[in-house]
Amino acid sequence: MRHRKAGRQFGRDTSSRRAMLRNLAANLITHERIETTDAKAKELRRVAERLITKAMRLGKIAYTPQGELSAADKARRLHAERLVSSYVPRFGVKSDGAKIDIVEKVMVDLSKRFEGRPGGYTRIIKIGNRRGDNAPMSIIEFIDAAPIQDTSAPESPAQTITTAEPAATESAATTSSASTTESAATE
Repeated sequence: MRHRKAGRQFGRDTSSRRAMLRNLAANLITHERIETTDAKAKELRRVAERLITKAMRLGKIAYTPQGELSAADKARRLHAERLVSSYVPRFGVKSDGAKIDIVEKVMVDLSKRFEGRPGGYTRIIKIGNRRGDNAPMSIIEFIDAAPIQDTSAPESPAQTITTAEPAATESAATTSSASTTESAATE
């Protein structure tokens, strides 16, 4: 029986599973949107939201500059930073090669962004099955991330020009027929 054994195992031992979830959480925080399997996304949601909640519990202390904090507030913030950094790596690299501080992003950016929200910082969007092994795939992202662009049917500039041309041709034909009528009337 599996009573009180919450969480997915993913066919991995504890250290491998923890390493996988640490890396997924770091990538989610770094890129704010990642594509993974449904099961991993659902498990990652639990991990990522707990990390953000640790920073959110501080309130304004999380994103106030260090110089403006009292000694007690500095200690509370340091403790929360150490809790977050004990799970995720300190630095991440964005797709453009820029190095960012993941812990600082959680403490300053994400805690300020989700201030006043009682949870539910991520959304999971199912995108179909993976081609190789038919695994159900999902996109997990923060709820205020930019919307996903639909690349299945991009509208090209040529399509907008062709729809505008008949109107121009029609008005030109009307103008030429009016000028022909005027020239016939003058003769």
